[in-house]
Amino acid sequence: MSLINSTKLEDANKYELEVSVDKETFAAATIKAYKKQVKSINIPGFRKGKAPKHMIERMYGKGVFYDDAIDETYPKALADATIEAGLKAVSVDDLSIKEVSDEGYSFTAKITVAPELTVDGYKGIEVEKLSTEVTDEAVDEELQAVRERNSRMVTVEDRAAENGDTVVIDFEGFADGEAFEGGKAENFNLKLGDGQFIPGFEEAIVGHSTGEDFTIDVTFPEDYNAENLKGKDAQFKIKLHEIKTKELPEVDDEFVKDVSEKDTLEEYKEELKEKVAKRLEEEADKDFDNKLTDALVELATEEIPEVMYDNEVRDMVQQFEMQLQSQGLNLDTYLQYTGMERGTIEATYKPQAEKRVKLRLVLEAIARQEEITVEEKDLEEEYNRLAETYNMKADEVKNFVAPESLSEDLKVDKAMKLVRENAKVK
Repeated sequence: MSLINSTKLEDANKYELEVSVDKETFAAATIKAYKKQVKSINIPGFRKGKAPKHMIERMYGKGVFYDDAIDETYPKALADATIEAGLKAVSVDDLSIKEVSDEGYSFTAKITVAPELTVDGYKGIEVEKLSTEVTDEAVDEELQAVRERNSRMVTVEDRAAENGDTVVIDFEGFADGEAFEGGKAENFNLKLGDGQFIPGFEEAIVGHSTGEDFTIDVTFPEDYNAENLKGKDAQFKIKLHEIKTKELPEVDDEFVKDVSEKDTLEEYKEELKEKVAKRLEEEADKDFDNKLTDALVELATEEIPEVMYDNEVRDMVQQFEMQLQSQGLNLDTYLQYTGMERGTIEATYKPQAEKRVKLRLVLEAIARQEEITVEEKDLEEEYNRLAETYNMKADEVKNFVAPESLSEDLKVDKAMKLVRENAKVK
């Protein structure tokens, strides 16, 4: 297999390649096609699946196995030719087979390639870093969060319902004097003020007491998901069974002993201070990298093929599908539950896909311009890291991740490290 010719087309980032597949490679592929198809071929005088290759070719034509042999060989031939031409294909736009015979065949392919950007200004990027100062207020907020996690619900009997309470109610809804589907429940737990129900519903329960029966008037929103209730006035009959409120524990040494290994409140506050400091530092580092990323993306000013964004969106949707499958769902079921269309999900991912593609191209450009290299030991360390991450052996990882691909990823990582080390903190 070899590259015959490479021609740049008028359209940006498009080339036409002329590629040949040699006799030996094509012959091996036709034999593979014969072995695959022979089981279903009947030839008079031979048992099914036992007819010789030359007899099948005599009956059905010399090229009976050519199509399968071409499908078997052209992807690798095109990939090898692209590498030989020093190109990085992101899509195949057109493929035309020519001159097929037992001597092999040739084909032309029009491809779109990833652009090789030239970027400036990636050293000395100025970024404002978030403050990591731990204030007393931040520690108090962390302590309050611990209290919230250790709270308990208690029944209220001496007052009416307030925002923030959880009420246990029976309700039944009516529109035009008729009960409607989905408008009835018993012993339903509803937290007032969370906006779980339509506007006006929760507000109308505030002020009522345990044991009360009452009716409230509400209006369904114009964009409500049930067509028959959009914009309709409705009445709900309510029975209020119970009012519950959150009771927070007192903050003292006994509380501290219950929630930590410390003995005093002061010791616990020091622990929380360290925890907050670590979180703020992690948040600041993440924000710093995000700002650097945004600055790098702005350096991608050259034309980028739209298909690269489309490919990235496709990969992101596939990853989302895998996440759904890990939860026992599939994309079609998810779309049905949410009332969304696949195009809506793709449109949601598009901005992030564009950012990822631009960032990758910019970092690849930096790696080229800085002549960043990857040593064999770098590859081995990364294979070992991936093996540990996925609980596999390093040799198994190598079957899934080609060294060329891993090397490109490591170059990009090193380029990002270079940008980070040369950034200036405002």
